[in-house]
Formats: sequence, C-alpha cells, structure tokens
Amino acid sequence: MKKPFKSWLIASTVASMLAAPGIAQANADLEKLIQDSANWAISSGDYAATRYSKLSQINTKNVKNLQVAWTFSTGVLRGHEGGPLVVDDVIYIHSPFPNKVFALNQADQTIKWIYQPTQNADETIPVMCCDTVNRGLAYGDGKIYLLQADTTLVALDAKTGTRVWSVKNGDPKLGMTNTSAPFVVKDKVIVGISGGEFGVRGFLAAYNAKDGTLAWKGYSMGPDADTLIDPKETTSMGQPVGEDSSLKTWKGDQWKIGGGTTWGWYAYDSALGLVYYGSGNPSTWNPSQRPGDNKWSMSLWARNVDTGAVKWVYQMTPHDEWDYDGINEVVLVDQKMDGKDRKTIVHFDRNGFGYTLDRVSGELLVAEKFDKSVNWATHVDMTTGRPQVVSAYSTEQNGEDVNSEDICPAALGSKNQAPVAYSPRTKLFYIPGNHVCMDYEPFEVEYTAGQPYVGATLSMFPAGRDVITGEKDGTTNLGQFTAWDATTGSIKWSKSEPFSVWSGILATAGNVVFYGTLEGYLKAVDATTGEELYKFKTPSGIIGNVNTWKTDGKQYIGVLSGLGGWAGIGMAAGLEGDTEGLGAVGAYRSLENYTQLGGVFSVFALPN
Repeated sequence: MKKPFKSWLIASTVASMLAAPGIAQANADLEKLIQDSANWAISSGDYAATRYSKLSQINTKNVKNLQVAWTFSTGVLRGHEGGPLVVDDVIYIHSPFPNKVFALNQADQTIKWIYQPTQNADETIPVMCCDTVNRGLAYGDGKIYLLQADTTLVALDAKTGTRVWSVKNGDPKLGMTNTSAPFVVKDKVIVGISGGEFGVRGFLAAYNAKDGTLAWKGYSMGPDADTLIDPKETTSMGQPVGEDSSLKTWKGDQWKIGGGTTWGWYAYDSALGLVYYGSGNPSTWNPSQRPGDNKWSMSLWARNVDTGAVKWVYQMTPHDEWDYDGINEVVLVDQKMDGKDRKTIVHFDRNGFGYTLDRVSGELLVAEKFDKSVNWATHVDMTTGRPQVVSAYSTEQNGEDVNSEDICPAALGSKNQAPVAYSPRTKLFYIPGNHVCMDYEPFEVEYTAGQPYVGATLSMFPAGRDVITGEKDGTTNLGQFTAWDATTGSIKWSKSEPFSVWSGILATAGNVVFYGTLEGYLKAVDATTGEELYKFKTPSGIIGNVNTWKTDGKQYIGVLSGLGGWAGIGMAAGLEGDTEGLGAVGAYRSLENYTQLGGVFSVFALPN
C-alpha cells in the first residue's frame, strides 16, 4: 500500500535525524576545505555561492603586475565552461565532451592522473543543446565527482583517479544529458538534468556519496508525490500551494514532457537544511501549445536536503513565452533591508530581473531590471509576484503564432548560466551580462522522444539601448558587466563589452573583481569603481569561471579558455545560418575576427 505523502515525509525526516552524526562526519573534510581560502574546493567557492575569496595578496595596487605563471592544454576543443577545483595543492580541471578529468600537481604542474570516460558520441552529442560543455567537478569524502554528458555520475578516488562507483542519472535516447557540476552536501551528491529542448521533465536528484544509491528525486512538475510538494506545508508567495498545484496549470498530461530542467547551480544553507536552485523553461518553446502557467517551470526552489521535500517555490515567469530559462545561480547573503536583518537569496534571471527573496519564507523583497533595455515586461507585481507582460512583446498574439520583433532580452537572457560574485566588502553583486534582443517566431511542433522539441525560430542582435536608462542609442555592444545593489534593486555602475560576458565572476578581499570575455581577455577591475586595472588575452574565448587559491604562500588566479557555449556555438559547432544555434549564430558571427577555438587552462600570479 502506498504511504500518504505526509507519512512518508515524517518517516524520511526521522531517518535523516537518526543518521545525523554519520552525515556530519562524512563530509567534514569538505566543509573544512571550503573555509580555508588556500583551496577552491567547491565550484561556487562556498555553499552560499558567493564566489568570493578572502585572499588579498593580489589587490588593486599590484594587480597590474599580474603575469602568466603557467598554462595547460586540455587537448579538447568546444566550449570550456566551469573552472578548476584546488584541494590541498592538487588542481582538478575538466574538459567538455568527452569529459576528461586531470589532476595536476601544483608544485611542478605534472599530471598526477587522467580520467577519460568512454561515451557514445553518436547517441549523446546530438541531444546536447547549445554546445558540449561541462560546468565542473565536485569534491567530497576523498572523491572527485564528475557528471558526464551521457548522464553518468562518476565518483573517482581523488588520489588515484580510480573509479569508485558510477550511476546513470538519465537516458540520452530520451534527450536527457548532463552539463552541470555536481553539488556535494553532507552525505549526498546533488545533481539535476538537462534536456528541456527535447521535452525532458526536469528533476533534482540526491545520490548517497558512499555508494551512488538514490536517496531522493524531486520533479519540477507533476503530481505532489513526484514533486515532493506538501500541498499544506509548501508555500508560494506566503500561501500554501494547494493540492497538485503543478497539474492544474498544464493541459492534460503535457507536464510529462514539460521541461523545467535543472542544469544550473545550487546553494545550501546548513542552518536551515535547505538547498536552493532554479528550474528552466517549459517545453515546447511555442507557448500556444501549452496553455496555463506551466508550474513549476521557471521557478526558484527551496528543498530539504535530507528528504527533498519542498519548503517554498516561487515562479518568476509563468507561461514563459521567450525561453527565459530560470536555472541561473542563487546566492545566499545576509543583508539589512528596511532596517531588518534578513537572510536572503539573490538571483539574476535570464528574463532581465534581479530578485531578492527571504530564503526562510520565500517572501519576495525586490524584483527590478538589471538591464533597463528589458521591455517584455514593465515590472513585477510585488503582491502577486507576476511580471506585467507588455502585449506587443508577447510571442503568442490572440492565440496565434506570430513573428514578435525587438523583444529584449533575447532568449539567452540578460544573463546566462555564468555565475555572479558577491563582495562583502562593497556589498555589491557583479553580473556577467548579455545586451541582446531578438525576433521570435513560434511554430507548431510534435513531440518525439529524443528529437528536438523547440518550436520557434529566433534572430538575435544588439539591444541598441542604454543599459541604465533603457533609451535607444544605437550602440552595438552585445555584453555588459554590472555592479548591483540587491537591497534596493539598483545598478551601481555598468561597463559595456563588445561581446557578452559569459564567464563566471570572482570577487576578492583585495577589492579586485575578475571576469573573462568572449574574445578571450581576462580582466581585473576595481570592485568599488569598476575601473579596469588589468587585462590579458588568453588563447581562446573565455566562458569558464575565474577561480583563485594559494600555495606555498602565493596567490594564483586560474581560468579555462575555450570558445563555445550558446553565444559561441557558431564557431564551436561550425554553424553558419543566422538563425542557427537557436538564433545566436548571426549575432556573434564577428567573433571569428577576434579569437578561435581552443582549450587552455591559464594560471596567473604576481612576479617573485
């Protein structure tokens, strides 16, 4: 007999409490490593996903003297997203498909071990949307965790590279792939799934770090038993969501192929026992084929890390009509707002709005545009949490598919997956941005397992507007780097870039912020003013994340360069038509005049 959801939840909670002493011991090493700034032991820098380092040897006064210390080629082309892990002077880096893993000795840069999985390229690569990227590795309990493109989660012995265990997280034949970095919390390895453009139903899964067995799985949509939503206890905008809150917002059983995939980043609050993340766009991209709010795609989630039970969920873009995928990272910061000390999360969505929410209750506190060229909605209603859509920029006009023009931002968003950084020194967030608009024409599409389920043709182009005022000015920059105050929802300063800023950001106690550009520049700016202090042209475009660490008393900066990702898919995959690459090829065609493909790990330091 099937247990009622509430009984199951109570049983799971009790079991997790009984196991608590073992859980704490299982991952004490990772928590200790994260607290030591000499390491970069987790992809996000810390569990709060701030990407901030307390290291200050490199600072605003001397960063201009930065030099290349050494480089390492991965031997792989295509897009190099993610960044290095550094654990006790061993550097772990990864590549795009075929997902090589390298362990490098920091002292002499020799290769300690290499792991290269065997994957079915013919089965996997065709169902990888927007390049064959991988966003990184995870460390915990003496193991390195890799989430392969073919959805295999692998645990490797960190000292030898020997495979300890592996488990399949999905099925590429159904369009499922994986591109995100695993996330280790307590005794669990948390992963999501990719494939929203193939009708994959998104989920978050937790595997036991010891042996890879499944602990829990919570879907983005479907009945409450699938989503792990308690209709009376789970809230949205402060109210209980009610029974089968997802099912009521889909036509028939379309939720089974509804998207809402979870290929982004994750954060964790140990005091609350909650893991935070975002779910992606609904499938198909043609909105007229899926009437309703399509919950819980395009949402921010707070789940109990031990049981997967949902505490609260907030949908940012109901009935998404523009592919404003909601997977971007969630950053945990304690802030003073309206005279109150708040435990908040901050999220910069593809839809162009920066959100601040109370991470305990899910209360919406701030929702403002971080690029004023955004025109698809005027504002977010703070009572209902719903964006107020401008009808002229809707892609579903009177129930019919039309070519809607000059929608801002484009589908790749005012910001894509590249994570922000937060500095407690300046109390500002630093946003890698796109400044791109689009024409969007939906068309009828039928679902076939393992085949594209998109249903829209896109063209992209520069916004041609001022990022702060939103006024048309004819500018042709495709990128923006912005400093943001999340307590007020306001832009502190913003710098234009010729191409999108697609790298993850690093903020440091030296009051320096680092980022990379699609042309291949590593740049350093003053965290307070935005003044450019240093730049260096790496061998290829940078879509990787800038990380830092210290060994033998010396601070290092490291970044993967290797053009690709959605913005660089034209060059990475050899596409030529302006609307290919889901619309990105035409907008970024001139990149070929500035850089070429490559796969290089570059390490920087001050001279001796």
